[in-house]
Amino acid sequence: MPHDVPLQETRGAAAVRDDRRAGGWRLEHSYTTLPPLLFSRVTPTPVRAPHLVIFNTALAQALGLDAVALNSSDGASVFAGNSLPYGADPIAQAYAGHQFGGFTTLGDGRAILLGEQITPEGRRVDVQLKGPGLTPYSRRGDGRAALGPMLREFIISEAMHGLGIPTSRSLAVVATGEPVYRERTLAGAVLTRVAASHIRVGTFEWAGAHRDTAALTALADYTRQRHYPELADHPEPHLALFDAIVERQAQLIARWQLVGFIHGVMNTDNMAVSGETLDYGPCAFMDRYDPLTVFSSIDQQGRYSYGNQPAIGQWNLARLAEAMLPLFDAVQERAIELATASLDRYAERFQQHWLDGMRAKLGLFAAEADDAALVDDLLAWMERAGADFTNTFRDLSSPEARSSDEAFRTWESRWLARRQRQPQTEEDVRARMDAHNPAVIARNHKVEGALAAATERGDLSPLERLLSALSRPFDRTRDLTEFAPPTATDVPYRTFCGT
Repeated sequence: MPHDVPLQETRGAAAVRDDRRAGGWRLEHSYTTLPPLLFSRVTPTPVRAPHLVIFNTALAQALGLDAVALNSSDGASVFAGNSLPYGADPIAQAYAGHQFGGFTTLGDGRAILLGEQITPEGRRVDVQLKGPGLTPYSRRGDGRAALGPMLREFIISEAMHGLGIPTSRSLAVVATGEPVYRERTLAGAVLTRVAASHIRVGTFEWAGAHRDTAALTALADYTRQRHYPELADHPEPHLALFDAIVERQAQLIARWQLVGFIHGVMNTDNMAVSGETLDYGPCAFMDRYDPLTVFSSIDQQGRYSYGNQPAIGQWNLARLAEAMLPLFDAVQERAIELATASLDRYAERFQQHWLDGMRAKLGLFAAEADDAALVDDLLAWMERAGADFTNTFRDLSSPEARSSDEAFRTWESRWLARRQRQPQTEEDVRARMDAHNPAVIARNHKVEGALAAATERGDLSPLERLLSALSRPFDRTRDLTEFAPPTATDVPYRTFCGT
């Protein structure tokens, strides 16, 4: 979570000592200083028999929490919502969103924010329970979550963290001892999620839809102070905030594309303005390269396919611009002109981040005019050949592992000639490639196998082995045979939202 910047609040030494006695919690609540339009206070609903399924010790320690004290039955009670941690002031946040292109009002229907933990380094991060019961925004939902999807978010968010991609993270998953009812009866669970914040494009849309300029202004000022403090003295702070969000989203989505990650449900309520990946529902990593790849069972038209993600990012940012228009200029025509100019820079910024990343994956250090064509031609060959996205790039580091296909060999000769025009040594080139091409990703069949073992047999060992591998995705010194791509006979993969 590289974008967290603390808002200053005064805490005495006695309060800090109390925190240490109570699990290391140092919770503050700067979000509750915003207008009440943006949140509602709410209390988690206790569950029958909370049991800690998995606990992220390394993350707990990084947050300044007492990992020993929380990896216990007392911790399970906190992470289930049965008891509140020291200093908690739980709220559900309000937001709207465009879901598959259609606008709707939403809010945290099954999530409750406990507060903002202040880490030992002074960073401010949200600690949120996902699945702790009904909130004022639950609509017709039950406010609960199922064990499988919560463990899935744990795996994928930690995989993204291992890859160095900005993301929310998972602190714990607790089984509730109660059923939840979806297409079938499932075991209930609560996930504890940590994020730079949970402010979304949809949060701005909520304020905009209510035509509450005071709330919109307060939200923008708060977002800028919390995530973009370098803009504090900017002469046009609101437009500068929008520019900065555009830049971070262009960079984030480029990084998704570089590892074959497909979010699956890029609704505006799932786009965090901090620049983190948020809300892991029907997400997955692509195996064979195909820009049309889509895994979500509800995305029948391929709106959120791999190849569409960059354009959808810009579409979502256009919705943010619409919500923020009153802040850009009192004259609407001028506000639209300013927003459009900023939004138009997104495509160029995305292309630059993506191409820079592709150069690194190919072991290239400087830019040449034909680099984009070199990348595009490799991707075109991968699509025709049905080549695995991750392993094709990984194998470029090893001449003996590269494809013997004639068309690939023709491309390879161009690539090698391009490499020879740069002064770096072969060792430098390989080191650059190995640092940007993961040796292991969260393969969908391995994720599903780990989840089946955990939820159906109570066997966490496959999940633990997978998490261990994903924590060091660029380490090639291990035997990674277990995490190879699926065979051609595997059933086409589909993911589900989990709500």
